Amino acid sequence: MAVPFIDLQRFEPGFLDRWAEICRRLSVNTQFVGGEAVRGFEQRLAERLEVAAVVGCANGTDALQLALRAMEIGAGDAVIIPDATFWATFEAVVNVGARVITVDIDPADQQLDADLLARAIERHRPKAVILVHLYGWGSARLDEIRGLCRTQGVGLLEDGAQAMDVAWRGAPIFRDADLATLSFYPAKVLGACGDAGAVLCRDPARAETVRRLGNHGRSRHYQHGLVGWNSRMGAFDAAYLDLALDHLTARLEHRRRLAAAYRERLRTLGVVSAEPPAGYVENGYLNVCLIEPARRASVEAMLRVRGIGFGNVYPGAMSQQPAAGRHLEAQLGGQHARHLAASVLNLPLFAGMTDAELDEVIDGMHAAMRGIHLDFSVSGKVSP
Repeated sequence: MAVPFIDLQRFEPGFLDRWAEICRRLSVNTQFVGGEAVRGFEQRLAERLEVAAVVGCANGTDALQLALRAMEIGAGDAVIIPDATFWATFEAVVNVGARVITVDIDPADQQLDADLLARAIERHRPKAVILVHLYGWGSARLDEIRGLCRTQGVGLLEDGAQAMDVAWRGAPIFRDADLATLSFYPAKVLGACGDAGAVLCRDPARAETVRRLGNHGRSRHYQHGLVGWNSRMGAFDAAYLDLALDHLTARLEHRRRLAAAYRERLRTLGVVSAEPPAGYVENGYLNVCLIEPARRASVEAMLRVRGIGFGNVYPGAMSQQPAAGRHLEAQLGGQHARHLAASVLNLPLFAGMTDAELDEVIDGMHAAMRGIHLDFSVSGKVSP
């Protein structure tokens, strides 16, 4: 039985009927951009995440750039990011005219190394830090990092593209964030019917700045107090997200169960799975296997033969990307980020995935690991 890496067509009973009704209503009323659908979703999300304000926008990358602009980050400024993240984190800094400082990750939780961050702030005096909540959880030293940035007068932006509905010490992870962003790319745990994103703000005045920047800098319809651009959330995306919110709690319970089952069952095969630090309730966004780099290709080959999808999130460190060099202000460490990129293997995990599909993946991993052990025992090396 083939198992896809992700399947976005596992809709709950009645979901598509409700969605068709919503589409008809929006179309009949020509409610296409902004409006009540967007306002209602923003308010509902703010209440769920316990944040003061949510501003919807066109996508997660724009959310980062809008947040950086609202922080007044621009030419001549330096921004620290983790060396393990998606390219959008890097390019958002570049696109507002700033320079990038990459800092290595802590292999204990795969998040930004807090000690190395403190050293980078002291040495380079950046204007801001982007802390990425990677893999559906966050740093074990989250509170320490937030406190460090506040005492040092460094702006902190939290990239939460993978952290929707993650809990930290009994509360939503974003509750105590000054500024954070979300992506609603369809493959996220809360995905739109197209591209969409949001900026989460503790300060309502900053939220208003973000909203104006994403709407051509408008003060009034034809009065522009800021130079912004067009990054408005569409009504169809907002309505789809609002409908998906009705099912999100059940979807995440299912994803968390799958994530826990993977860790327990893979452990018996000798496969290490990354897991959230104490204090977190993850959202089940990804299974994260850590395979010895020399063996990963053989595991992937066996999975392909059996029709089992997989991913590598992410296959390269930021400081090693072809376009990175001329935009780097500095680089602190990187060996752990590079090792993670060479090791990570993500197995299928999505809402609606069946127990039979999970069994099939585990069987595939069992065959893959058995094949590797046989190769090593016979030849001392992995067969291609």
